[in-house]
Amino acid sequence: MIPSARTRQMESGAILKQKLKALAATGNLSTGFQEESLVRAVQEGANFVGCDAGTTDSGPYYLGSGNPRGPREGTKRNLRIMLREALRAGIPVIVGSAGHAGGRPHLEWTVEIVKELARENQWRFKLAAIDSEINKEDLLHAFRRGELTPLRPAPDLNEGTLQRAERFVAMMGIEPIQAALKAGAQVVIAGRCSDVAIYAALPVLKGIPRHVAFHAGKILECGAATVAQRLYADCMAAELDQEGFTVEPPNPALRCTPQSVAAHTLYENADPYYLVESGGALDTTAAQYEAISDRAVRVSGSRFVASEKYTVRIEGAALAGYRSIVVAGIRDPLILRQLDEFLRSLRTVVERKIEDSLKLPGDAYTLSFRVYGRNGSLGHLEPVSGFEGHEVGLIIDVVASSQSMAADILPLVWHTGLHHPIPEQEGLISNFAFPFSPPGIDVGPVYQFCVNHVWQLNNPCEPFRTTIEDL
Repeated sequence: MIPSARTRQMESGAILKQKLKALAATGNLSTGFQEESLVRAVQEGANFVGCDAGTTDSGPYYLGSGNPRGPREGTKRNLRIMLREALRAGIPVIVGSAGHAGGRPHLEWTVEIVKELARENQWRFKLAAIDSEINKEDLLHAFRRGELTPLRPAPDLNEGTLQRAERFVAMMGIEPIQAALKAGAQVVIAGRCSDVAIYAALPVLKGIPRHVAFHAGKILECGAATVAQRLYADCMAAELDQEGFTVEPPNPALRCTPQSVAAHTLYENADPYYLVESGGALDTTAAQYEAISDRAVRVSGSRFVASEKYTVRIEGAALAGYRSIVVAGIRDPLILRQLDEFLRSLRTVVERKIEDSLKLPGDAYTLSFRVYGRNGSLGHLEPVSGFEGHEVGLIIDVVASSQSMAADILPLVWHTGLHHPIPEQEGLISNFAFPFSPPGIDVGPVYQFCVNHVWQLNNPCEPFRTTIEDL
């Protein structure tokens, strides 16, 4: 809930005066870190170890499919080191957005790894698992009550969309994690979670002001990404007090600078100075970044603005179809000079062939041409209209309602394009160079985000279900 005046007074330092050291193992649990960095940081007095395990940056596939991202063995290795050192030191471990998307299957996958480690090493601790997956019926009721508000550019939302979706998750704030810690959990594995909440939950619980805890959480969220030059994924530590925090990498080969730390405050934000979280927003307009050594930076001056209504972000993914692709190279300078017209006329011919051969109308599938070397990365947002060089890479992307349908459409497209003529050509000429045989690749199910809304709550812990057990 929104903090009371009494709570804000305590967090401002009027009652509590203390420091707390937070340790981020890495920017994503599956990417790893240097073992010696984490060991050093824990031995130097870290009060807890946190780690983000997920993101929407990888697209909707993981949420929709329920599959985790990252190798199981690599994730197990990273958890083994984190748990071993934390249990030795008697400090908590907090993992957020388990399994990458933070849904129920992702949470169960991560929890099973933790339990497996406990059995193998004969570890004993209290484990909290926080489920953030939202049942469709609960979200439908919230939609009918008018409790869901779209975030731009959210897709249109109706009851049909909610019924068809594969999975929904709510992005928790600090409160469910705090509740688990209050219940005595030493290891907290959370479903979909705010990156900042992983690192702000315990400090706020211990009396660190919210503006300090939330800003430190923002800096810690990606581990060593805050350093001046990150050559590899690694740990990051921050010491928090009543006025601010000091960030310094445990790895002596890495260093933070005021510019590198300030840059991470701006990272992935719609507004470079205003970071919205559940329960309020961090205002960094007046933040100061001061080098206190050649490796450490002191941060102060930010402000936390409590919101009138408590909301959590809702993410949902729905099945969009099944994908088959072809990768091809085009080197003919005559085609490259008129590439747009070549692809436009190819599309016209292909659509007619698909209708004649497979009896499929144009709305039964999607056909996309992605040109790498010109605008393959930014698409219609690309500011440079032309391209330099003597070749481009072309991805032919077909999405249909079944894998077999996409696979049937694809050869009609690539074979037609292979010999599709331009005015300067006479006779049969091959236009594409294929790196693989067969050219076509069946990619599998395709998902799309269908919900990007916030849900207004009376109780910040309401959508989340926590299970606590002694291992």
